[in-house]
Amino acid sequence: MLVLLDKNVPYPVRGFLLHHTVRTAAELGWDRLTNGDVLNAGEAEGFDVMVTADQSLSYQQNLMNRTIALVFLGTNRLSLLEAEPERIVLAVDAATAGSYRFVKYELPPKPKRD
Repeated sequence: MLVLLDKNVPYPVRGFLLHHTVRTAAELGWDRLTNGDVLNAGEAEGFDVMVTADQSLSYQQNLMNRTIALVFLGTNRLSLLEAEPERIVLAVDAATAGSYRFVKYELPPKPKRD
């Protein structure tokens, strides 16, 4: 499967997806494109899945009739992603054209203010 990591996904996530071909928006020169343009470029280049931490993208884009799938990460904190990399792998492996999957992570509580 050909996987595109959006600019807001930490680069080390690539290492979780060793059985896929993974490219980043930055290495393709797409790091300055808007969300919709990155999605369009990825689809035009034959990517099967785009992984992003931009959850608003799910509200901005209609995936019906798309050939690319989206996997949304509930955070881009590398420490949380590294603690459970299999969650990302399972979501990418299960992705199908025009679908989206949300990988939720339990965020630590915010510190209390005095």
